[in-house]
Amino acid sequence: MDARHGCLALDSLHGMACSLLSTRMKPSAYARAGVDIHLGNRLKAELPRWLDLARRPEVLGKVGGFGGLFAFPSHRYRQPVLVSSIDGVGTKLKLAFAMDRHDTVGQDLVNHCVNDIAVLGAEPLFFLDYIGTGRLEPRVFEALIRGLATACAANRCALIGGETAQMPGFYAPGEYDLCGAIVGVVEKAAVLDGPRAVRVGDVLLGIASNGLHTNGYSLARHVLFDQLKLKPESHMDELGTTVGEELLKIHISYGPLIQKLLRKFQPLPKGSAGRRYRKGPIRAFAHITGGGFLDNIPRVLPAHCDAIIRKGTWEIPPIFRILADCGRIPESEMFHVFNMGVGMVAIVDAQVADAVLRFTLQHGHSAWLIGEVVRGQGQTRIT
Repeated sequence: MDARHGCLALDSLHGMACSLLSTRMKPSAYARAGVDIHLGNRLKAELPRWLDLARRPEVLGKVGGFGGLFAFPSHRYRQPVLVSSIDGVGTKLKLAFAMDRHDTVGQDLVNHCVNDIAVLGAEPLFFLDYIGTGRLEPRVFEALIRGLATACAANRCALIGGETAQMPGFYAPGEYDLCGAIVGVVEKAAVLDGPRAVRVGDVLLGIASNGLHTNGYSLARHVLFDQLKLKPESHMDELGTTVGEELLKIHISYGPLIQKLLRKFQPLPKGSAGRRYRKGPIRAFAHITGGGFLDNIPRVLPAHCDAIIRKGTWEIPPIFRILADCGRIPESEMFHVFNMGVGMVAIVDAQVADAVLRFTLQHGHSAWLIGEVVRGQGQTRIT
């Protein structure tokens, strides 16, 4: 059952029919069991003001149906390809619980999903979320939806619906899970296909992250809280802020930048329908998430190419040095777990590398030329 469009008081991941429950159990009895249907309905009534913030003209209908309606703008495309992705926030949620701050993790989720489809050249269309919790807290629910809507609006993506499940006894008190799915679109001729486009001699451009983003938090929490015995409110001079504030920094969205880069350096040529366009100077993008440099960059490399990453070409943020030194984590593992200050890698033709770098800097992102593509076996090498 779709919580944002129907009953907001479910104790099953996929939902049970609200009408069936109401005939077998009075709401007061269900509330005593831990699921408050009336509270869910009251919260649902407040949703339109947030959904209106994250709305596109293609969205049809209103809150309260069984599904979200989106009138796909087919007239804008010759051969549209839908691109989808689904993800969660992971153990970064533990920081939100500890700090009782819930307005940032929704933005993390949306931005992460936007980045995952942006690397294929896709623009986001709509987003759906899932919130699972033992007990629905109005203040927390409002903060989560506000964060989701804020990020969707910033990415020109409609927040079209979702599911909120109350499952007593399933989650620890005060905790919840947050996941989401995104759907975007790209012209078939403009799909970025790194394994076919990347070639020897291309240059790697690293675009800055602002911290851990949404990956490596289990290891980071172990080092900072278990080994160093710090608390979220502990201030660290090296960071210039508290540990909690550092770890809750919002995952950057690179989607708007990628769209601008493609329009500037790789506009879709006329008469390109029906074939895949691979000759542009921007070959591929790699979102540096779980798996770091070592697992993510090879996803966009041909089997006969390696990516050489040259250390010292960018400044690694203090949080990563603290984790490496205090946790005694080998450098090879750091590059395999964390983004190390580079949240997105662009692989571009060497002839336009300087121009792409300048354009990226002009649009508010720190960036560096961090390596090149050489002959190899489809791997990342840190030198």
